[in-house]
Amino acid sequence: MVNQQIYIVEDDANIRDIVNAYLKKEGYHVTLLETAEDAWELTSTGQPDMWILDIMLPGMDGYELCKKIRQVSEVPIIIISAKDEEVDKILGLELGSDDYLTKPFSPRELVARVKRLFKRTELQPIQNNTASHLIHLGKLEIDKGARIVHWNQQEIEVTSKEFDMLEIFARQPNRAFSREELLTLVWGDDYFGSDRAVDDLVKRLRKKMDRLPIETVWGYGYRLEYDGERA
Repeated sequence: MVNQQIYIVEDDANIRDIVNAYLKKEGYHVTLLETAEDAWELTSTGQPDMWILDIMLPGMDGYELCKKIRQVSEVPIIIISAKDEEVDKILGLELGSDDYLTKPFSPRELVARVKRLFKRTELQPIQNNTASHLIHLGKLEIDKGARIVHWNQQEIEVTSKEFDMLEIFARQPNRAFSREELLTLVWGDDYFGSDRAVDDLVKRLRKKMDRLPIETVWGYGYRLEYDGERA
C-alpha cells in the first residue's frame, strides 16, 4: 500500500481537485496548498516525500519555492506549468526540480511520472556523511553524503543538478561523457528536453569555480581533466 506524502502547490482549484483525486486513488497522501508562502511555512514541521509545484502562483512563485526547498532538502520535485518555452523548463530543472510537466497535461501522465520518480529515488543508494563518501581531486573536494563541494579550499554553493553532474565527472576523471549520456545520468531517462541543458549546467559550474578543468570534447560532450593522484 502506497503511503508517501505529496504536497501540491497550485492556485487553480480545478487542477488541484483533479490531481488530488488521481493521486489519492493510487494510495498517496496528499496535502493541497494554494500559495508558496503557505507551503514554505508548512516545511517548519518537516518535508513531504514529494512536491508538485505550479510556477504561476500569487506572491512567491514556484521557481523561488523550488530554490528554497533545494536549500534544505533533496526531496523530489515536479514542476507543472503553462509555460512551455524551453528556457522555462531549463530554469526549473536548473533550480533543482526533477521533472517538468507542461499544462494542459493528462492526470494519468502525472501519476506515471510520480511513480517513476519515486522508483528512481528508492533505487538510489543511501548516502552517509563519512570519509568513504569523499572525492578529492586536486583543488576539488566533494562530500557525497553532505552534498557539499569545495574548490580551492572554498565551499561552493551549487544546485542539485550541478552537484550531480560534478559528482559524475569526479567519479571518472578524464572520461569523455556525451551530452546525451549526461542528460540521462543527471535528468533521468524520461527527460526529453534539449541537450542545451547540459551546456548551460557546465557553464554555471565553470563560472562558480575558476579554472575548473571541465574540458569540451568538440562534437561530443565533456570530461573532467585530472593528471594527478587521488588524495
